[in-house]
Amino acid sequence: MDTNSNSKNNTGILLIGHGSRLPYNKEVVNKIAEKYSEKNPEYNVEVGFMELAEPNIPTAFNKLKETGVDRIIVTPVFLADGMHTKRDIPKILGLEPEIEETNEEHHHDHEHGHEHGHHHHHHDEEPQHVEFDGEIIYTKPLGADDLIVDIVASRVNEHL
Repeated sequence: MDTNSNSKNNTGILLIGHGSRLPYNKEVVNKIAEKYSEKNPEYNVEVGFMELAEPNIPTAFNKLKETGVDRIIVTPVFLADGMHTKRDIPKILGLEPEIEETNEEHHHDHEHGHEHGHHHHHHDEEPQHVEFDGEIIYTKPLGADDLIVDIVASRVNEHL
């Protein structure tokens, strides 16, 4: 792969957060993008959200596309894979979902009167899709990375 500055300038970075009705979620993902941009100023970086916050994924993707990039690296700022990272986001990006489609939507067990304390906002309409002639690279979520373990240890060690 060519690593000269031309290829860097032709690459956009899209970080995807889940989204929340609480503003702190959006602030955290935007701060991560800001810190990434400070360390990697040669790239255009945008943030999009799966749901409940703006900009949505297509809006952020199209903003990157308008900069003239021919490659967009999309990274979900999620801890682990789930329906959004395996199915929903790939569909929005026009990529093949990594899981089989079923007629069933995921659901939460509300039997026995138990509430789970949060509410997912699902739309009846099909989500928007992006159109792009360039390359889309879709990465895995953060996962059980040693750097995340270091963060957890730091939080715990403050109280030991």
